[in-house]
Amino acid sequence: MNNFPRLNWGFHTPALLKEAVSALNVRPNGKYIDATIGGGGHSAEIIRRGGKVLGIDQDEDAIEYIKKNQESGIENQELVLTRGNFKDIERIARERGFVNADGVLFDLGFSSYQMEKSGKGFSFLRDEPLDMRMSIETKLTARDIVNSASRDELYNIFSKFGEEKNAYAFCDSIVRARSIKPIETSRELAEIVARASGTHLRGVTRLHPATRVFQALRIAVNSEIDNLKEGLAGAFEILAPNGRLIVISFHSLEDRVVKLFFARLAREGRAILANKKPIVPSEEEIKANRRARSAKLRILEKITNS
Repeated sequence: MNNFPRLNWGFHTPALLKEAVSALNVRPNGKYIDATIGGGGHSAEIIRRGGKVLGIDQDEDAIEYIKKNQESGIENQELVLTRGNFKDIERIARERGFVNADGVLFDLGFSSYQMEKSGKGFSFLRDEPLDMRMSIETKLTARDIVNSASRDELYNIFSKFGEEKNAYAFCDSIVRARSIKPIETSRELAEIVARASGTHLRGVTRLHPATRVFQALRIAVNSEIDNLKEGLAGAFEILAPNGRLIVISFHSLEDRVVKLFFARLAREGRAILANKKPIVPSEEEIKANRRARSAKLRILEKITNS
């Protein structure tokens, strides 16, 4: 049928793979956009079912991974690969001939590779430079924020993007620590937050106290919420009539943005909600892939006359 390889998912194990691709209603030679191609799991399944894919990712490592794992090279007629931010999806789709797409998929999950092997300080379990940029074109780093933002600015970031209840205490500890020396690594920051929470790093048995702080910094560095809003709007514009927009989110901030966007389009009579409640992973999938446990899948279908 095609010669697109079954990719090794060492870069990222996709959550809700079958559910997401099935929701796209893939048809032979249909045009689909994978706005967050990552390790290529969703794209490979779309192509296996006969679709053509425009794959987008802002992470240079993700693009290189796909290139190295394609037996037929980047010019494979079934995959068009582009490095870019999904906030620009409308422009990218027009440039690449994917306007009137039959489906668009956003998998907002953070990849295993980025967490464990990127060396950018995304994980509080590693001792790496506090970078957290998904793209080298982003100027601001997590180190810049942690060492330069005011106490109030840090509080706003942690409370807004991390929904962190202990934001005040963590901000105070960070400000005190950086007054002695700059905070340079993910391990240093994690230790500061753990001490402020009264939990030593090695004694953590449940959610690590730095989890939401790291999430908030990553979102702030990469403008994730603003980019998502722009990306969803652009994706809907380039959908064909009856085309579907599929989004897999992994935390409440993302899901809220998606839910409100979908609900507004439905109220305006421009789309219908294919599922009133989000689809979540089965117990079997969660056992096989713990990172899938918070995944939520929402489906929107564009109405013909919208």
